[in-house]
Amino acid sequence: MTIMLFGAVGTLISFVIISLGAMHFFKKMNIGYLSMSDYLAIGAIFSATDSVCTLQVLNQDETPLLYSLVFGEGVVNDATSVVLFNAIQRFDLSHINSTFALKFAGNFFNLFFLSTFLGVVAGLLSAYIIKKLYLGRHSTDREVALMMLMAYLSYILAELFQLSAILTVFFCGIVMSHYTWHNVTENSRVTTKHAFATLSFVAEIFIFLYVGMDAMDIEKWNVIRNSAPQSVGVSSILLGLILLGRAAFVFPLSFLSNLTKASPEERIDWKKQVTIWWAGLMRGAVSMALAYNQFTNSGHTKLLGNAIMITSTITVVLFSTVVFGILTKPLVKYLHRPPQPSIPVSSFHEPLLNGYGHDHDHDHYQSDYNISRPTTLRTFFTTPSRTVHYYWRQFDNAVMRPLFGGRGVSPFDPGSPMETGVREWPQGGETKQQQEGDP
Repeated sequence: MTIMLFGAVGTLISFVIISLGAMHFFKKMNIGYLSMSDYLAIGAIFSATDSVCTLQVLNQDETPLLYSLVFGEGVVNDATSVVLFNAIQRFDLSHINSTFALKFAGNFFNLFFLSTFLGVVAGLLSAYIIKKLYLGRHSTDREVALMMLMAYLSYILAELFQLSAILTVFFCGIVMSHYTWHNVTENSRVTTKHAFATLSFVAEIFIFLYVGMDAMDIEKWNVIRNSAPQSVGVSSILLGLILLGRAAFVFPLSFLSNLTKASPEERIDWKKQVTIWWAGLMRGAVSMALAYNQFTNSGHTKLLGNAIMITSTITVVLFSTVVFGILTKPLVKYLHRPPQPSIPVSSFHEPLLNGYGHDHDHDHYQSDYNISRPTTLRTFFTTPSRTVHYYWRQFDNAVMRPLFGGRGVSPFDPGSPMETGVREWPQGGETKQQQEGDP
């Protein structure tokens, strides 16, 4: 829920701030004509984050909560930005009336929820096929191929129905990791883990290569040769709006999320908030792709406004990736230093507590000092013991896992029959029966 809060609601807040700020400042600058659709597209373009640099620095084992928040918020953020961009392109913004906002919101939520539903269905279908059908079972090659093809099927179906493929693949991956991944053999699990990690790493390299190639688009730089101050001003304004847009939702939404957390380990402290805010400042390939989609015609344009927006997008992407990316590792290292081993102080208090009595006496001793606190908004959220997560776990254990498989339900199988059928001979050349004394 925190990831969806940051990725969906936070992206909408950033979209509104960037769009209104661009509309306010760019109309006062001589950068050419930009329509209402262009201003809204600018908000969607620069709401798409690229948290690759931060994820490369963060350690998933040391800060699992922070890593999950940054990764999940980045993926949902990209998907929400693409859905917003597609919704903007579907509407004629030259005639805005009172019903426009309702139609736009309806189109956005229609794309969002249909893409989510399609991803969940595709993930459940893959889990059911691998669990129930004999096709490809106990074969590492076929299981890995089937998992990849089913994940790619969700992407193809989303493109076929003109939905958000990024959002569909994201939720399909969540469902497959919860059900499908546990239905295959242990060898297939290890293979898929390393295979997808390798493909992800190679894809990131190609993305940065393509961004660098886009920066060498000489035609756009020739168009703005006589308007260099306007281009620098537009890039600076966009960087300022990005900083403001991230801060406008990260810190308030973190405060709201902390109200629902009972344990301190689940809360987002100020160090995590600063890291999440910093992770979303960098822009990458999604922003470049959306900018070229909006401001180019058949791959090239001679219009001053469109050329300035393309070159400004390239400048923002390169500046945020290089400058903010270089500063990411020192910032994360400073904010998340590993805790120093502390020497336990046990000379005075522990003998008294250990000699007080049995464990229940010790608990009673501590309960005497539990002072009741006044009711707050946090206790209002944390008081109910039957939460949505509790009911979902009950339904998942009773219905979903027996049908689709999952952790603790699917039988453990180390590998294929050929791999598990290899007989391990004991040392000394003796068989197991000879060692047990059988003739």
